[in-house]
Formats: sequence, C-alpha cells, structure tokens
Amino acid sequence: MKNRVTVVVGGQEYTLLAVEGDDYVQRVAAYVDEKLKETLQGSKLAMVDCAVLTAMNIADEKFKEQDASENLRRQIKELLEESSKLKLELSEAKREIFKLQQKR
Repeated sequence: MKNRVTVVVGGQEYTLLAVEGDDYVQRVAAYVDEKLKETLQGSKLAMVDCAVLTAMNIADEKFKEQDASENLRRQIKELLEESSKLKLELSEAKREIFKLQQKR
C-alpha cells in the first residue's frame, strides 16, 4: 500500500507516494534537505546546480558505504573460513590426545 507523504526539501513542498512509512520518508527528506543546505552554504549556485551537486555528494557517500560494506563482508567471510579451519584442527588435536591417552 502506498502512502502520500508531504515533505519539504530546499524550501519546496513535495507530495510523494511511498511504500515506506511517513517517519522514514520524512527522515530521508530531512537528510536530503540538510545535504542541500550544506552544498548551498556560502555558494551562489542556482538551485538546479546545487541539487545536482547534492545528488553527486549523496551518490558518493552511497558508493563509499557500499565499498566499506563489501570489505566487511569479505573480512567476515575470511574470518569464518579461518574459524572453520581452526575448529577442524582442534577436533584433530582432541582425537590425537585421546589416542595418546588410550596408549598409556
């Protein structure tokens, strides 16, 4: 079900249709509005140019976060593989200890 949500970004009011809840859409709009204000601060850019630069900055953040996320996934995968190898070594060591204790 789509919700109608009215937000304000860059001083303009927009009515959006969204699957997400009102709170989420308002949070997204507030984030974009804040980023837009950061880009506008101290500049004399036209709103369209500012919006493009803001979109570029947000896309840059997204791609950097995706790279960081992928790096963490890779690290987790490596750690899980190492953990599996260590569990196998531990199991083999326990069997060897058991065999040695049986020989006494």
